[in-house]
Amino acid sequence: MRVTLADIAKACDTSLSTVSRALSDPDRVNPQTRERIQRVAREMGYMTNPIARALALGRTGVIGLIVPDIANPFFPPIIKAVQARAGRKNTAVLLADTDEHASDELERAAVLSKQVDGLILVSPRTAEERLAEFIELSPVVFVNRQVEGAQSVIIDNSDGITQAVQHLTALGHRRICYLNGPRRSWSNERRRIALQEACTQYGVELVEFGPFEPQVQAGVRAADLVQTSGTTAVIAYDDLIALGLMARLAEHRLQVGRDVSVIGIDDSPMSDVAYPTLTSIHVPGAEAGTVAVDLLLEQLDDADREQPTLVQLETRLIIRGSTGPAPAAR
Repeated sequence: MRVTLADIAKACDTSLSTVSRALSDPDRVNPQTRERIQRVAREMGYMTNPIARALALGRTGVIGLIVPDIANPFFPPIIKAVQARAGRKNTAVLLADTDEHASDELERAAVLSKQVDGLILVSPRTAEERLAEFIELSPVVFVNRQVEGAQSVIIDNSDGITQAVQHLTALGHRRICYLNGPRRSWSNERRRIALQEACTQYGVELVEFGPFEPQVQAGVRAADLVQTSGTTAVIAYDDLIALGLMARLAEHRLQVGRDVSVIGIDDSPMSDVAYPTLTSIHVPGAEAGTVAVDLLLEQLDDADREQPTLVQLETRLIIRGSTGPAPAAR
């Protein structure tokens, strides 16, 4: 007869979830308990069976991941990190893309919640007053958005944006433009606030345009506004908008890094292959994905936890060729 997790739990006089953690994620169990459970499992001839473990715990062994746009380079590092971390925890991932349609997020979550143990929502666009509906559907972790009463992994933009403003002012720029992201984007609002505070701190005039969708074409459309604004430097909501802006400025015979400085946000792989290479604020997307999986699995193992966890990750500026001295300072 095959030895089950329930058999080991009974022999060790402990809970099924503790046995599961000791065998699948031993770092989360204190050494004494872990060693006892692993010793008993060996003595009883237990063989790891992820499917049987999931059934014993009343789970599917699958988590759901919802992102706004798979094609946006901000999201693939998060997706890959979630899949890698979940795979190491013997957990599969179901992925859904809402194509930047905020109205589809709750519907996708409702469908997925019937097939998975919990959800990870990345940069959800749903209005604030409806976010509690996700919590009612399923155990959930939000990434890149802080939600009251829920596990959240947020990215603190203030350090990276302050570094960007410091960098530009050191180069002589005194009038900076910000190209806003999507209207419903929580991270865009955080970035705006951080940029306004940094510009005030360093005595820099800030001009804003947008909102813009996170697409190259949005940056192309923004270029004419930038040219007539009298600004010498631009910080874009993300790298896609920044790259579109750079392409259009080049068509207008303006040299990025000399005539206009451009900074993106995300530090996507395209930053290194653009011409000139794009100065960008590095966002730790892969780390956010890894942390989100750990938080969700901990939540599933400890359903009685009352205080939700908030994890905050830092950003930093990566300087490349798209920024240079302000024309008046050259």
